[in-house]
Amino acid sequence: MIMVLKKESTSTQVDHLISWLKGQGLEVHIFPGDKGTVLGLIGDKKKIDIELLAGLEIVEAVRDVTEPFKQCNRRFCPEDTVISVGNAKIGGGHFALIAGPCSVENEEQILQVARQVKAGGAELLRGGAFKPRTSPYDFQGLGAEGIRLLLQAKRESGLPIVTEIMNINALELFAEVDVIQVGARNMQNFDLLKELGKTSKPILLKRGLANTLKELLMSAEYIMSEGNQNVILCERGIRTFDTYARNTLDLTAVPMLHELSHLPVVVDPSHATGKAGLVPPMAMAAVACGADGVMVEVHNDPLHALCDGAQSLDPEQFADLAKKIRALRSVI
Repeated sequence: MIMVLKKESTSTQVDHLISWLKGQGLEVHIFPGDKGTVLGLIGDKKKIDIELLAGLEIVEAVRDVTEPFKQCNRRFCPEDTVISVGNAKIGGGHFALIAGPCSVENEEQILQVARQVKAGGAELLRGGAFKPRTSPYDFQGLGAEGIRLLLQAKRESGLPIVTEIMNINALELFAEVDVIQVGARNMQNFDLLKELGKTSKPILLKRGLANTLKELLMSAEYIMSEGNQNVILCERGIRTFDTYARNTLDLTAVPMLHELSHLPVVVDPSHATGKAGLVPPMAMAAVACGADGVMVEVHNDPLHALCDGAQSLDPEQFADLAKKIRALRSVI
């Protein structure tokens, strides 16, 4: 349930109402806005006389929220959520370009790529330290050493870092990581999501390979219900019957998620397409349909990459893409 309060409501009136609602056993979430404060109420609504609430002097309207996702629901929070990461902002008209290799391979590689993507226009550095691979014989990442190298790249480049967590037991290794990524395979790892919800770090939550938008939002709700409101949704392609691309990039997800939720939405065209030649046009399409950011894989030597070289841009290609994205954003 949500309550829209009149813009002229005083802080004393609002505080008194919130105190009373909490006394009724309800969890109250407060969302200030230009048109007035919105209160999101979670709990047993049977205890509440809705007509009584609607008739209060400071109440503009009372509406029921029938969707199972509450805190990430735009009806709960009409204003776009803006998430700050270092000097970058994501959401609410702010756009961030995230770039870096699929996997951290060695010190020379990650430091070189960090310098190159920063020069090309990236605002955050991505890189995998722990890698979920379909085959147990493929490169699995450097683990803790990979995070150490990412932090070194962060210190030298000044770029905030984004990297994926696979196991909650590794959470202490992410203490200095700026954005924790939850990969597609872990989107419904609810124990992991709940633990991440107890942190205050931004969480980049990727859509699963065969998951609906509703399921993605419910996963975001798991994080937010534990207190962490800093969630970034990521569309990275879904599995369909077509085999020409690695996955099918569902760009309808961007405007649809913006309609349903106040959370920022970024797009990963690298994992969606699996082909470097498809990444620039799909990245541009993501920008055109309103994405709050794009995350692309960039490698200094894609032909010899230990992981996903076929979908990685080289630094020159990335710089060209970043230039085109800036030009497109200037006109839309």
